Amino acid sequence: MTRVIDGDTIELANGEHVRYIGIDTPETVHPDKPVECFGPEASERNRELVEGKKVRLERDTTDRDQYGRLLRYVYVDATFVNAALVRVGYAYSYYYEPDTRRYQELV
Repeated sequence: MTRVIDGDTIELANGEHVRYIGIDTPETVHPDKPVECFGPEASERNRELVEGKKVRLERDTTDRDQYGRLLRYVYVDATFVNAALVRVGYAYSYYYEPDTRRYQELV
C-alpha cells in the first residue's frame, strides 16, 4: 500500500516517506508556503499512478534527504513514475548532485 503525500512524495505501508529523485512539483503541503498553482493536480496525478499500488524503488547515490525521507526513483510495473509526472507537465526535472543517474531521462 502506498499513500500520496503530494506530487513528489509518498508514504509506504511501513510508514517510510519517499521523495522522488530528479523532479520537483508545485507545493501543496509545505508548512511555510501556500498551495502553488497546479500543486493539487500534480498530487492527484501522482495518486492515480501510485496510490494503493506496489511500487519498486531504485536508489541513486544519496539514501535520505535532510528530512529523513528516502530518495528514490519510483516505478509501478513498467511505468517510471518520476518521468511520467514530467511528461504530463505536473513536474519538472531537477538536477541535484550527486543523484543524477536518470537526469537525461527526466529532461
